[in-house]
Amino acid sequence: MSDIADILTREVPAINRYLEGAANTLNPLVQPVVRHVLLAGGKRLRPLLTILVARALGYAGDNVHPLACSLEFLHSATLLHDDIVDGAKLRRGRASAHVLFGATHTILAGDVLLALANRLVAEYDDPELTRILSEALLQTATGEIQEIAHLRDVDLPLDTYFSIITGKTAYLIQASCHCGAVLAGASETLCQAAQDLGHAIGIAFQLVDDALDYTSPATVSGKPTGGDLKEGKVTLPLILYLATLPFEERRRLAEDFRQDQLSAEDIEYLRGNIVAGGHAEKTRERAAEYLAKAQAALALFPPSPEAELISDVLAPMLAREK
Repeated sequence: MSDIADILTREVPAINRYLEGAANTLNPLVQPVVRHVLLAGGKRLRPLLTILVARALGYAGDNVHPLACSLEFLHSATLLHDDIVDGAKLRRGRASAHVLFGATHTILAGDVLLALANRLVAEYDDPELTRILSEALLQTATGEIQEIAHLRDVDLPLDTYFSIITGKTAYLIQASCHCGAVLAGASETLCQAAQDLGHAIGIAFQLVDDALDYTSPATVSGKPTGGDLKEGKVTLPLILYLATLPFEERRRLAEDFRQDQLSAEDIEYLRGNIVAGGHAEKTRERAAEYLAKAQAALALFPPSPEAELISDVLAPMLAREK
């Protein structure tokens, strides 16, 4: 068994056991919603990064899972809330929680998970860990608000797009790495390297997600293909495509998109053009640039098996299909 397969075999089940045990402490009325979102699967990237960074930077204790899993609970809470905001019917190939349990129940279950995440971190009695988690929640919510504010904004500047994906995705992954470094008592330089690592991973992860929305079938991704276009989300593949159009064609398409006047057939035609023009692939190429930045940050870590494993985790990220 390879090193990465070995650690995944050990750590992911341990993460899942902790998540399940913590969920079992919640009020029985909340547990069905919480179990639904947790058992939907997921890569457990955030808690895994917290554990690997902590170990890579010298943490040898056995109290890492509450901290690591607090990030997963926070992430799960945002998924519950986001699906309601987006009106998403599917999450990882299963009915979204709000479809099964209703919006009110799902919102409150998400609030419970946010509170649980904060309580788990507070029990470490380290103000810096509490600050990191609180800032991650603040930035994630702000990124989502920014995205809503710019729905159907075909003039969305690139820097605003990157600000949105930094908030809604990258900051929580950055916090996962930063928490691991703080738990390890790492130096300021290594804490910054951990933040840079997480930030770059998060941007790359979201860029690949945005490309997959145009290319991955629902049977693989668990989400409808072209969902971003249907919801009016302006992501990098669309931004790149719009920049190639002649003025009048761009103006007509922009107006129809802004006014939500595109039929299902129009959206599928547009999605096909974006893919055929190589814009989903160009988005993956931009993701590769951020993965290179992640590897550069990781190079500042002292040599360790865990640092090598983080590199191994990064390697297949660009080629993922879901």
